[in-house]
Amino acid sequence: MEPMSREELAALPTTTTIETAARALGLGRTRAYQLARENRFPCKVIRIGTSYRVITADLRRLLAKRDEV
Repeated sequence: MEPMSREELAALPTTTTIETAARALGLGRTRAYQLARENRFPCKVIRIGTSYRVITADLRRLLAKRDEV
């Protein structure tokens, strides 16, 4: 899976799929779902029925902190 560019990240809507967030974080799909199920995903996740949505603002903050290091 190819990493997400800054432009792609900036264009994300208010919430995004767990797959998109995983791509931005460099995680695999299976690992992302596992972390979400265990309430250990590194940013805010909302579960709606059987789907997961990630709060994009939290994702951006997490990536900004990671870039500072």
